[in-house]
Amino acid sequence: MSKIKFIDQVKLELTSGSGGPGCVSFRKESKVPRGGPNGGDGGRGGHVIFRVNEQKKSLLDLKFNKKLRAQNGNPGEANNCSGKNGEDLIIEVPPGTLVIDEHSDEVILDCKMGEDYQILTGGIGGKGNTFYKSSVHQAPEIAQKGMAGEQTSVRLELKLIADVGLVGFPNAGKSTLISVVSAAKPEIANYPFTTLNPHLGVVKVGESDSYVIADIPGLIPGAHTGAGLGLEFLRHIERTRFFVHLLDGDPNNGRDLYEDFRQINEELSKYDELYGGKYGLETLSSKPQIIVVNKWDLIPEDERDMFLQTVREKMGQEIIPISGYTGYGLENLKSIMSKLVFKKGEN
Repeated sequence: MSKIKFIDQVKLELTSGSGGPGCVSFRKESKVPRGGPNGGDGGRGGHVIFRVNEQKKSLLDLKFNKKLRAQNGNPGEANNCSGKNGEDLIIEVPPGTLVIDEHSDEVILDCKMGEDYQILTGGIGGKGNTFYKSSVHQAPEIAQKGMAGEQTSVRLELKLIADVGLVGFPNAGKSTLISVVSAAKPEIANYPFTTLNPHLGVVKVGESDSYVIADIPGLIPGAHTGAGLGLEFLRHIERTRFFVHLLDGDPNNGRDLYEDFRQINEELSKYDELYGGKYGLETLSSKPQIIVVNKWDLIPEDERDMFLQTVREKMGQEIIPISGYTGYGLENLKSIMSKLVFKKGEN
């Protein structure tokens, strides 16, 4: 079965509806010049509105139809009947979508859950000839054209809304971790770049609380310039409150945990140099990190204490050992994440 492609950037040309023209009409009535004017006004053109749909996870629906226009207003009619307003153009987007002006590169909208946003106003309908009747002009034969709709070119960028972002090298176990702490079911296999799309999982805390954790595809040196999956997904961790930095603890993989840790943080800093703070979002390198060593079950038991002590001394901060495979340490990690999420949520 083919997978739905994850699309997180789309350019659109948008136009609101033009107002309908007014009507020139006269009723048939004796002793009234030409029966008297009774042309109605044209209808308003449709607005362009962005609507947040929490069920949407991608901008795929908008990729193949990049010129969108709201409906024009209908013309006015006889008997002083106004034309029908044009239907609004409703564009549904996932929560976390930025609408950016293509010309100024400024954010027009930051689409959040449960809200509608009107971005363009439909043109006003033209006045019918009834509007022009006066004591000296009792049979006007003129009516207004409707006003043209507004136009703009925008770029949509989807930045996933998540409380916690999982970062680390490919094959560190991020997909496994998110699958065991939440209801997400990402593809898992023992080779790099299994995850080609970000995954979101909801972690339940008690009866009513929960938070969202995002599995971001693996970073490699040069990711800030587009290497590997690079910029395709780095921007999706800009909204997270903090990172869980996952390191591969398999003693037989030939990797240096500290070097992996250093390289990932270097990529975050380099990304910040190029894009950090853009559109008012927090820089990546300023976010708190929980450092987690995965695959604890592969380290011989008699070597674990020394291993942990060595890593802690080298990193200069607390290290959380876990095994996504056996479940070791997961409850402790969930407790630490929950405390940090809800502590920050109080600020």
